[in-house]
Amino acid sequence: MNNFDIIIIGSGPGGYVAAIRCTQLGFKVALVEKYSSLGGTCLHVGCIPSKTLLDASELYEKAMYNFKDLGIEIIQPQINFSRMVQRKCEVVEQTSKGINYLMEKNKITVFHGVGTFKSYKELEIKNAEGNIEILQSKYFIIATGSKPINLPFTQIDKERIITSTEALNLKEIPNRLLVIGGGVIGLELGSVYKRLGSEVTVIEYSDRLIPTMDGGVSKELLKVMKKKGVKFSLSTEVKNIIREANKVIVKASDKNGKDMLFEGDYCLVAVGRKPYTENLGLENVGIDIDEIGRIKVNNQLQTNIQNIYAIGDVVRGPMLAHKAEEEGILVAEQLAGQKPHIDYALIPNVVYTWPEVSGVGKTEEQLQQEGYKYKIGQFPMRALGRSRASGDTDGFVKILADQETDEVLGIHIIGARAADLIADAVTLLEYRASAEDIARMSHAHPTYAEAIKEAALAATENRAIHF
Repeated sequence: MNNFDIIIIGSGPGGYVAAIRCTQLGFKVALVEKYSSLGGTCLHVGCIPSKTLLDASELYEKAMYNFKDLGIEIIQPQINFSRMVQRKCEVVEQTSKGINYLMEKNKITVFHGVGTFKSYKELEIKNAEGNIEILQSKYFIIATGSKPINLPFTQIDKERIITSTEALNLKEIPNRLLVIGGGVIGLELGSVYKRLGSEVTVIEYSDRLIPTMDGGVSKELLKVMKKKGVKFSLSTEVKNIIREANKVIVKASDKNGKDMLFEGDYCLVAVGRKPYTENLGLENVGIDIDEIGRIKVNNQLQTNIQNIYAIGDVVRGPMLAHKAEEEGILVAEQLAGQKPHIDYALIPNVVYTWPEVSGVGKTEEQLQQEGYKYKIGQFPMRALGRSRASGDTDGFVKILADQETDEVLGIHIIGARAADLIADAVTLLEYRASAEDIARMSHAHPTYAEAIKEAALAATENRAIHF
């Protein structure tokens, strides 16, 4: 009963998707999850709950400030924050039940408890009641995800000094929210509470927001968020975070070493995430990890122990749910004798602020560092009829193409529905389209996607029609 072909540890997007693909390929599969419900960080304290609050707060903001311009007269809307949080929980619960259904449909055996390697063929499962089961398997896939990074000088009290987990479950809307970190998590949750009425200050060590994305969209996002009232302190190093009753004080210094002081009633520490490998028993089987705690894998995502694989946030690469999914499928298909591949250069990045930000391929900074000769085609959203119709005129599409061959090397978008538009960009780069190819493709009118075609036209002899 406890012998399997493949055991997957962790039920996040990487783990449960890998489990489904493995069963589709004929393997007998078990899925191990330490919590009582499936879905991992993404579902419970990440992607899904944050997007639920982002959508709700965006609608509130539109009702407050945009409806009148659209000819919609309403009594001033009121926030029922407890209901907003409750709905977020309902969405999470419904989605989790959906994963349970998929496990049953695909005849995947689910074990709830902490999984610890006893040997390269055995996994001990200890549940919440302390009961222990021993499972055996030919292969294992580690998909245990990540957890928030803390600053070494700070005590996260989960009340006033919080991580993204607590920020998704606050009992009140902060009057003043300090956000440490100008990356994806900090900007998204900062956006939520700014829309709901908080005074939000983002403190970022780098000299720009979302440092891993293209500098052009980073600069535009800073401008747009400032216009919405978010305060920023860039090139700022946090030295200490102190709680005094219901007040939080952040001590920092600017790039010249000058002391700075920030005060708020909550402080969100959003400086990144680290691999979660606690209690896995990696030392029991001799699995190698790198200097920052990630499990070392080869190009097949195989660890130094031949029958044990690792995917998602516990291995190198961006900590993205869709990256973990692709890796889970890759391992499953490899074990079935197939020859799948992942092009890590074409995994898109998305920030769900409004406007949204997305990008795939090379950034302009990368092209400069690598010595490419490139050309730029850029088209502003404000020049689109669709953007003017919806009132979403901030942002642009930026296409980077090889100067000589015209092959598109990167596409970067800031604007309405950028998170959805980037899928088209991934397809274009996957098939190595030229800017001319895109310029010759018909795009429906009026749509936001027309900006991609116009940017391609701009990259080919400056032929943009509407700008």
